[in-house]
Amino acid sequence: METIETLLESIPFSQIASWLRDIALKYGYLGILLVSFLGSLSIILPIPYAAVIFMMGGWFEPNLLALSAGVGSALGEILGYVIGYYGGSLISEERRRKMEPIVKIFMKYGAIAVFIFALTPLPDDLLIIPLGIMRLPLIKVFLPCALGKIGMCFILAYGGRFLKEVIEWFIVGEEGDLLLMAVTGILLIAIVIAILKIDWENLLLEGGYKIIFKRASKNK
Repeated sequence: METIETLLESIPFSQIASWLRDIALKYGYLGILLVSFLGSLSIILPIPYAAVIFMMGGWFEPNLLALSAGVGSALGEILGYVIGYYGGSLISEERRRKMEPIVKIFMKYGAIAVFIFALTPLPDDLLIIPLGIMRLPLIKVFLPCALGKIGMCFILAYGGRFLKEVIEWFIVGEEGDLLLMAVTGILLIAIVIAILKIDWENLLLEGGYKIIFKRASKNK
């Protein structure tokens, strides 16, 4: 057990994750909505709310957890839309030119693009901010974003529930909970590394989106 506790103490952002977890446990599904909202508000520094949703899947009803977390996350993404809508004039011409290929993704795939950005680890703001600059009606951004976020949180919630049940087959009680937290911490590290280390913008601009949206293209 000491090994697990040591691992938890060494995890980056663990204090933030613990704070978000405490909010979720104290206020229930409303707390989950708030945690997801706060997590999605962050544009520069990633807030590890996805790891919290994964962990809470072991204690909350997964469907309600996914619904409240997905709606909260989608509401938080509105910040990027507002930045684009009202602050678009402050964005340089060079930056606007870089946004053009991303805007073309939306022009080609429409709401499916917003949905996939919300469902996957792709940084939503790369698409949401340009859509705000385009002054696309908010409802056309929010609805597919909310559906994508609910889908993502559904996967996280049931993933956490499944892992907790597997752990309980072997370890019962406090040690099992600590192990679940440790696995969640590893997930947290992976999320932070993916956000900070991968140049998502270049990945998309170099044509990576063609692979991501290949299935969507076939369905159209």
